Amino acid sequence: MPRRPRIPPELTRSPFSIEEGRAAGLTLSALRGKAWRRIGFELYCWTGWREERWGLLAAWKRLLPKGVVFSGRTAAAIHGLDFEPGNPVEVTVVADSPLRTQFGLTVRHCELSTDEVVFVHKMPTTSVERTLRDICVLWPAEEALIAIDMAVHLKLADAVSLWNYTQRSDGQPGARSMRALVTLAEPAESPMETRLRWLLLRAGLPRPQVQTDLCDEQGQFVGRADLYYPGSRLVVEFDGGNHRERLIADDRRQNLLVDAGFSVLRFTSADLKGRPEVVIAQVRAAIAHRSDSARLAQDAPKPASRSARFAQNVRNGDAA
Repeated sequence: MPRRPRIPPELTRSPFSIEEGRAAGLTLSALRGKAWRRIGFELYCWTGWREERWGLLAAWKRLLPKGVVFSGRTAAAIHGLDFEPGNPVEVTVVADSPLRTQFGLTVRHCELSTDEVVFVHKMPTTSVERTLRDICVLWPAEEALIAIDMAVHLKLADAVSLWNYTQRSDGQPGARSMRALVTLAEPAESPMETRLRWLLLRAGLPRPQVQTDLCDEQGQFVGRADLYYPGSRLVVEFDGGNHRERLIADDRRQNLLVDAGFSVLRFTSADLKGRPEVVIAQVRAAIAHRSDSARLAQDAPKPASRSARFAQNVRNGDAA
């Protein structure tokens, strides 16, 4: 029978460096065994370790030289945005640093001003504003808008402060792209809501309201709309529910909205990915239909009041 690998308990709690492994009695040969997993240059973890962002980042912080700042996707995760901090971990160092990109680590060389570096959970991290500007350089516009929306939703920043930052950073990489996206920023509650809004805006449709509370004619709250076109009383929803209880709640909510005179369109991730042209066409048609109906109702002759009918009858000689 093969020998059971030796697993020091202190190495099961978080990732560790080769030096920390050696101090616990492991050799390089032992680290190549099935009990251990390499997650970065000179960084390992026990295969049974349940990945946790702060343990991972603390291990990288111990391994990396002084002056390294977490940035990009990793910084976004540190600030609380819904991204994975690793695979790979992203950092920024000064231009003349010898540190280079390697397995599990992406390194960028540039200068950071003092107000662009903050400490979150004792981790040196690019500020929210600088993190989002870097993301605007590295990611497609749709993905960058998702990150900006997340930051606005979590109240880590607002559109005004982000706009002002892009003005101060004018001419720097990402500033122009970030400024354009900030004008579209909304406190969306999920990435797919942002993707749906982005699809509609790119198609030239009007900008919808986001997370709008809707009431019936009596002023009673009937629901909150992901996206809302007030001129057409059109609600556009991303349907991400797959549990029976969620579906029942959504159906009841939709019934309340329809009873209150709203139109509702609901789309899934399959719609957005597989048939975006159908999504665009249905929203465009719904806006046009409700707008035409509203105009017809407005232009239709109003029923004459009783006194007006009597006066007309007098003019016609029909009054009693």
